Amino acid sequence: MKRILLTLAALGTALTMQAKVVLPGIFGDNMVLQQQSEAQFWGKAAPGKKVTIRPSWSTQGITANVGKDGRWRAAVPTPEAGGPYTIELSDGERLTLRDVLIGEVWLCSGQSNMEMPVHGFPNQPVEGSAEAIIRARAATPIRLCTVKRSTARTPQEECAAQWLKHTPEAVAGTSATAYYFARYLQSVLDVPVGVIVTCWGGTPVEAWMDRETMSGFKEFDLSFLDNPDQIDRPQYKPCGLYNGMIAPLVPYTVKGFLWYQGESNRPNPTQYRALMPAFVKMLRERWAQGELPFYYVQIAPYRYDGPNAISGALLREAQLHNLKDIPSSGMAVTLDIGDEGCIHPAKKEEVGTRLAWLALSKTYGMKGIDADTPVCEKMEVADGKAYLTFATGPDGLAPYGRTLTGFEMAGADRVFHPATARIEKGKSRLIVACDAVPEPVAVRYAFRNVPEATLFNTSGIPASSFRTDDWEVK
Repeated sequence: MKRILLTLAALGTALTMQAKVVLPGIFGDNMVLQQQSEAQFWGKAAPGKKVTIRPSWSTQGITANVGKDGRWRAAVPTPEAGGPYTIELSDGERLTLRDVLIGEVWLCSGQSNMEMPVHGFPNQPVEGSAEAIIRARAATPIRLCTVKRSTARTPQEECAAQWLKHTPEAVAGTSATAYYFARYLQSVLDVPVGVIVTCWGGTPVEAWMDRETMSGFKEFDLSFLDNPDQIDRPQYKPCGLYNGMIAPLVPYTVKGFLWYQGESNRPNPTQYRALMPAFVKMLRERWAQGELPFYYVQIAPYRYDGPNAISGALLREAQLHNLKDIPSSGMAVTLDIGDEGCIHPAKKEEVGTRLAWLALSKTYGMKGIDADTPVCEKMEVADGKAYLTFATGPDGLAPYGRTLTGFEMAGADRVFHPATARIEKGKSRLIVACDAVPEPVAVRYAFRNVPEATLFNTSGIPASSFRTDDWEVK
């Protein structure tokens, strides 16, 4: 009899646990929900039940029916930025989320330069990190959520993640790029900001893409996804990180995406240029919130296969072309803040700030600065000189009145020689000259792994390395 009673008690406990609303790991105390949106909630509960969601900012509850598979989903209207609030969810047993803020939410992903925490990597500091960490206060309405590393052969519903308040310990362990972006955005907009960080160092973009998207790239063999054998270094294979670290976040309502990655795709820049638009299209389709903004960081100068080699420049070129390939995008150029000897530049605050400028000007509609990198649009030749016209803000290029270096010019023989440039007054145009090339055919700027940045716009945003030719390079 005692055994029967124990069995019944255990069964009753199991049924109670099954009946309770279960939320994915991305939901929790301290989280931030996107303001003035239909914030998506989903989870599991007992089949056939109803889940009621009652946010403290509203007198009305939202009800979702639980399907036969135990899944439910609901859209919860959110007010203007504010908080803290509580949210009660119940299917007969109550689950309460506490200290919830309403504000701006951004999803941040990529490889090690996005992953690099505010406290830095071993022997690789983040400039100004001690100041940022020690001044962090829990009362500041910034919330930080980092997804634990995970790979999978198929899309997962769950991930390990936790929303943290803005404490010194939380700031120290959060992506520096994402944190400085959030801090800048919060200080300007004066609303709560939440960042969801999902990244893994050394990983290529194809690891972050789903199988459906990757099946369009026939050069990748995806058969390993159906093979039960152990996968060697799965984080570097297609689809694994999407399945483990992106799929569980879909469709948590966000304002946009931040991306810092590319170093691991450097050996094949042409392929990378094709992958990136497909990756962004995939993100937007999965989130189903329209053409969400996508702001990314161009890889910084680093020696790679030699400071004067051009493999890094070719990947930067692919990223520059992606500005045209990806609608509603922007690129933060880091040509002036790289480190020849360290692939993880220390100036992460500048990176976060430039991403914030893109978001503030392009997504939030603020005027007064030119957050976009100047882009060369055409070249004309006259009197033995090359005239390069740029797409840039109304105040044009900078610095005016100086001789700019880092340029090269070639004639029909395709042999490049050092050249100099100067800004034509009153125009967004450069005049490039080289005595060794009387009849210019092509111009290149900063087209090395480790160049010097000399050309900027008037807001201090550097121009990307670029070339006017499309000659095959080795």
